[in-house]
Amino acid sequence: METGQRGATPRDVRDLSRIYGVTDDAQVSAMMQMAREGKQQGWWQSYSVPLKYTNYIGYEQEAVSMTFFYSTVVPGILQAPDYTRSLHERGEPQLDSPAIEERLEERKTRQQILDRDDPPRLEIFLDESVLHRPIGGSRVIREQLSRLIAENDRPTVTLRILPYAVGAHPALESNFTILEFADQAPVIYVEGLAGPIYLEREDDLERYLLVVEKLRGMALSPQDSVELVAEVRDAYAIE
Repeated sequence: METGQRGATPRDVRDLSRIYGVTDDAQVSAMMQMAREGKQQGWWQSYSVPLKYTNYIGYEQEAVSMTFFYSTVVPGILQAPDYTRSLHERGEPQLDSPAIEERLEERKTRQQILDRDDPPRLEIFLDESVLHRPIGGSRVIREQLSRLIAENDRPTVTLRILPYAVGAHPALESNFTILEFADQAPVIYVEGLAGPIYLEREDDLERYLLVVEKLRGMALSPQDSVELVAEVRDAYAIE
């Protein structure tokens, strides 16, 4: 248990409570129930081709706010279905059609958190290059950019674009998400070919929060960002 190779069972919790002198029966019962619930699989753990970012999805479901910076693609939480399909069709490892359909269902299910009664707050910074990369062709990228514009209408979603005109910026070569929670320290999720990396140290958090603050000063306003997205979208030919 201490090394994380297995979780605690309700009996473990009961026995350890005795060893450590926990005498509040209600508290012990509550912890035992948490151990039972911890054994239950999340919906994201049931796919035929395992996801590499199951921990992230668990965090995403619990977050009260998320701050994104993506330099090349739209983050999954706002991806349109055909955009997601196009990414996986060119991805590595290559997935067969049934596995890709599972990924589409996974994205759709994840995105349901935006329709909850208490949706998380999203602040999304995108490098302008995301808008100009025609993933899936003109029809697909037009659909995706329209999706960004529509999602920005949500009161809990703020879209900011880092235009080419700003030149270099402190997040230029990175993709990351800062997830904040009601009852635990924030987690920084960084992804790439090497796989997901989770950062929780205080100095890492301070560094990323400083980067985000600098991005706020460099990015277009939400209104100007939406206007740029619409301008780029309309420049793609209608198929």
